[in-house]
Amino acid sequence: MIGYVLRRLLYGVWILIGVNLFTFILFFAVNTPDDMARLAIGGQRVSADAIEKWKVERGYDKPLFLNTQEAGSKKYTDTIFYQRSVPLLTFDFGASDGGRDIGREIGARMGPSLALALPTFVLGLMASVAFSLMLVFFRTTRLDFWGVVLCVVMLSISSLFYIIAGQWLFSKLLRLVPYSGFAGGWDMIKFLALPIVVAIIGRLGSEARFYRSLFLEEISKDYVRTARAKGLSERLVLFRHVLRNAMLPILTGTVSALPLLFMGSLIAESFFGIPGLGSYTIDAISGQDFSVVRAMVFLGSALYIVGLILADISYTLADPRVRFE
Repeated sequence: MIGYVLRRLLYGVWILIGVNLFTFILFFAVNTPDDMARLAIGGQRVSADAIEKWKVERGYDKPLFLNTQEAGSKKYTDTIFYQRSVPLLTFDFGASDGGRDIGREIGARMGPSLALALPTFVLGLMASVAFSLMLVFFRTTRLDFWGVVLCVVMLSISSLFYIIAGQWLFSKLLRLVPYSGFAGGWDMIKFLALPIVVAIIGRLGSEARFYRSLFLEEISKDYVRTARAKGLSERLVLFRHVLRNAMLPILTGTVSALPLLFMGSLIAESFFGIPGLGSYTIDAISGQDFSVVRAMVFLGSALYIVGLILADISYTLADPRVRFE
């Protein structure tokens, strides 16, 4: 098992190197520093002196990969790639194009992102599993039929609709919670209540329908019929046997998503004014801050790799028959 994890980590390092190189080419070769300067300054009618000044201030005036004007190791170190991309491999995110420390911003915004993501993840998973188990328990009844119809309707609606409808109903009409914003301490609850509820409702349809299919597949197997023949109640069959044996595909999606909780929600944080990593990324995209965007892409890739490794490890905990050689 340890050897398997080490191999996966080694593969992950190569993937991160590839992501780093691909994003560098995308941001600096396809979209040149001159283009970045024009976007940042604004408009195509920008003087060459203004472009050059913008590049010098941010270190974008150097060659991309090879500096032929330098000698020795500086041919490779005094380049944009070495100064902007190589430090990412050690998770040194450097400074944004606006001069702010990206690592410090990530540390400050991680708390609000987790405050929104963790309750959404836990409560959403519980709600989806409970709802799908209820549909399976009452399968082939009207409750099951209309529950499936509700799931299809809910997954067919955009998450933006739930956000806008929730803000209009609970904030503007009923005035139960603030429209947007964030605060520390216990005041955080009133600002996060609506985003959490909206996020749970938005994911309930697709997840409950998927989990229902998993449970129905398990409930038709021989071991379930054997459990019923031994006199176990339907409730015990569902929770003791069906739920446990359906955990592997559920763990694939849930455990692998755990590290990504640090990244926050791009849409929810932006609409509800939560100063997390999701809104930080959206602001960077809107403000053409390519250093922040590259740092968040690299961080998201690293967390996704960690999530996949955790999902593989969780398989052995859920099913002792699973072994990795």
